[in-house]
Amino acid sequence: MQVLERNSTFVQNAYIPAIPDILASPIEYLKGVGPQRADLLKKELNIFTFNDLLNHFPHRHIDKTKVSFIKDIHPDTEYIQVAGSLHNIDVVGIKKGKRMVATLRDKTGSLELAWFQGITWLQKYLESGQQYLVFGRVTFFQGRPQIVHPEMEILTAEKVDGKSFLEPIYPTTEKLRAKALGGRQIGKLTQVMMKSISDKVIPENLPDSILQKLKLISRFNAYSQIHFPANVQEYEDAVKRLKFEELFIAQLRMARLRSQRHRFSHGVKFEKVGELFNIFYTKYLPFELTGAQKRVIREIRKDTATGKQMNRLLQGDVGSGKTMVALITMLIAADNGYQSCMMAPTEVLARQHHNNITSLVKDMPVEAGLLTGSTKVAERKSIQQKLDDGSMHILIGTHAIIEKNVQFKNLGIGIIDEQHKFGVAQRAMLWEKNVRNDTPPHILVMTATPIPRTLAMTAYGDLDYSVIDEMPPGRQPVTTVHRFEKDRSKVMGFLKDEIAKGRQVYIIFPLIEESDKMDYENLMKGYENVKAWFPEPAYWISMVHGRQKPDQKNINMQRFVGGDTHIMVSTTVIEVGVDVPNASVMVIESAEKFGLSQLHQLRGRVGRGADKSYCILLTGPNLGNDARERMKIMTSTNNGFIIAEKDLDMRGPGDIEGTKQSGVLNFKLASIVQDRSVLETARRFAEDIVSSDPELSSAENLRIKSYLQAIQGKTAWSRIS
Repeated sequence: MQVLERNSTFVQNAYIPAIPDILASPIEYLKGVGPQRADLLKKELNIFTFNDLLNHFPHRHIDKTKVSFIKDIHPDTEYIQVAGSLHNIDVVGIKKGKRMVATLRDKTGSLELAWFQGITWLQKYLESGQQYLVFGRVTFFQGRPQIVHPEMEILTAEKVDGKSFLEPIYPTTEKLRAKALGGRQIGKLTQVMMKSISDKVIPENLPDSILQKLKLISRFNAYSQIHFPANVQEYEDAVKRLKFEELFIAQLRMARLRSQRHRFSHGVKFEKVGELFNIFYTKYLPFELTGAQKRVIREIRKDTATGKQMNRLLQGDVGSGKTMVALITMLIAADNGYQSCMMAPTEVLARQHHNNITSLVKDMPVEAGLLTGSTKVAERKSIQQKLDDGSMHILIGTHAIIEKNVQFKNLGIGIIDEQHKFGVAQRAMLWEKNVRNDTPPHILVMTATPIPRTLAMTAYGDLDYSVIDEMPPGRQPVTTVHRFEKDRSKVMGFLKDEIAKGRQVYIIFPLIEESDKMDYENLMKGYENVKAWFPEPAYWISMVHGRQKPDQKNINMQRFVGGDTHIMVSTTVIEVGVDVPNASVMVIESAEKFGLSQLHQLRGRVGRGADKSYCILLTGPNLGNDARERMKIMTSTNNGFIIAEKDLDMRGPGDIEGTKQSGVLNFKLASIVQDRSVLETARRFAEDIVSSDPELSSAENLRIKSYLQAIQGKTAWSRIS
């Protein structure tokens, strides 16, 4: 018995086609629904209209075209359809244990059937000795196969010849099942609705050239066949068509947004590379830029010289030199008379950027300020005064930068580090920071969390895209090992050896996320354990966590940065923002509780100096398959892009940090993990169309233009800024 299942996650109301009148009809008007059932469908499945039901796709189909023999049942059998005579009908047990049992026999063997509900009705319906066609899910009781609550039909010659169909089973809920709206009942309602729908109600929306090149069936046929296919091939043809349509529409909309920005958006113009850039590049650049850094700077330089607004995503692995690219970009802005700001998600990271940048430009006529939540009122007034008169070239800070009272004289570029930590609305606030200039600043968003290409082209496809895929010379790869709790004494001995060489150590504890109190208690318990292994005064320990006041946190951080303490015990607050070249070992406690991207980010805190560095993943003895796989991946590669792809494969796009807010990922059928090749094809066709006909005004593209106009505002799309 074959069961066809989709492998993508079911998401409600994420994809909405053009809606002619009949599809806009309220669901209560569908025969068999009525007001009460309609209320349940609305509350449980967000099905309000015929159109919603049309797009409520079955999550599997059961092939009932085949009748098997009872002897064909084996331990891996899930569903089966058999035919035989019914015998030994009996009611056994009492009260809650009461059930009805019977035996079905064919020429190859016997099968037990059982019912726990509807017994009185079944006793009238079922007849001993009668031939039945039986379908259901196989379970095993005391080693013998049985079917509980099977579907039963009196056997006819037509049925035994297998002239049946692929039966759709729809997503439903327990509340709906209790009201006789299970997966099969929803199928019957869908069947009623489909009888009233024609190809005029579901018109074609793709150009004929695409349909012909990709051999796609019509849109109407796709909807018909995904619900009620006559065979497996029809179902696969329908899924192929609708998956492509979903991905193509998403890519077309992104390509048009990008095209419109390139053609029509206005941005400040950086006309020259001037004195500040040249002085820094020739006298103060601390190391030779990598080829990747130079390529990205050229891309940014080209963007900012056009007079169009730049909206660019820059991604690069931990330590690849994104901050240097950001500084050079801000110097180009200053050379052209514009201010810059750089926004980071935490005060620790903002201070780190400020310290690094001010040390690099300390001998140049460049002023860089720091604005965070803990900045004193007097200092805030001073910063605002300098922003107003233009004497402050660069402002680095946290969310404090986007507070309404912070304004710039002439903001030319806003740079956002670790962009996934900020919401879309927060990022967009940078557009409104120019008091005397209506032209929005350029936007550069940066992330050290590598984004798989398929995810980037889907979630961030309206942005231009730069990658630093090269590490600065001299950076040694970090050796990563996995150790179990039983190896703790050896791990601690290794840490003592490293400290004896003059190195420093991070020990990181996870956030349980159940409560702040539990996180704090977990950390304090870990801190006491570390102190037991490393007693004072032989060893000095700093501790940093989310409950500390900013001043205390900064003092403890600076003690470690300055080398006054040997060990930093912390939660993931140090995931970003701490740069201590002398720290050579990262120990991650309960590493199985961390995701791949976070483990990689944490590992990036070491290996920043010339010394050999290590990351030790310490776990409990009993690991699940996913945790074991994460440890295997981390110990086999330092490449953040490979890790990001693996993370996407394991967790899916909706769970990758920073993508939950992106409505573009809520596909009904398509998966950017399993359907990468379809996504690539959809992107290629979308870009070709927008490149040759950006307004979709040609006769061939009028269908898709009309369709896009019909769904305008009906889908959740998010942009970076």
